[in-house]
Amino acid sequence: MEIQQLEILCKQLYEATDANIRADAEKRLAIFVNSNDALPKCQLLLDRADSSYAQLLAASTLTKLIQGITLGQRIDIRSYALNYLATRLNLQHFVVQALVTLLAKITKYGWFDSCKGEFIFQNILEDVKKFLQGSVEHCTIGVQILSQLVTEMNSIVELDAHLSFSKNRKIATSYRDHQLYDTFLLSCSLLINARDNSKNLNFLDDSQQA
Repeated sequence: MEIQQLEILCKQLYEATDANIRADAEKRLAIFVNSNDALPKCQLLLDRADSSYAQLLAASTLTKLIQGITLGQRIDIRSYALNYLATRLNLQHFVVQALVTLLAKITKYGWFDSCKGEFIFQNILEDVKKFLQGSVEHCTIGVQILSQLVTEMNSIVELDAHLSFSKNRKIATSYRDHQLYDTFLLSCSLLINARDNSKNLNFLDDSQQA
């Protein structure tokens, strides 16, 4: 299926008023999600960035593919998603949320995976700190990642088919013991900075509303 065709189907799925058109688009997109070339085409959809709905499809599809791809591919997706969020600050909110969810889930799934002796997915806190040191937009995304990661690590209701209950607990316990407290301290620091900055704001000045 061609990239332009996927973009059209996404538009039909979310914008068409005809229920039959939406149903047909949903059916054809479901076939794409399960196709062998879904992974590279998701990146093409994100690179083109011509449609927010196509970006949503790509991020959601990548999330579904996490369990069936190699460690190297998961590492590449992780890096790509972080860079995408850092360099494209005009994304629709639902696209940002889909990418943040992708990051949280891929981090949890690969928590104990190592590459060249490094637990790459456990470096997420350092990656988030880079967002928090940037613009207001970057900081907002960083906070979303932290929040979604805590939620994902604490979630055992939606057990992954490839993550047993015991492994879910093991991952959650490791996150709690090694990163949750640092996440709490970082969050407290953000709140203190927000409080201090608010004292210097002139709420009648539109330039300071962000």
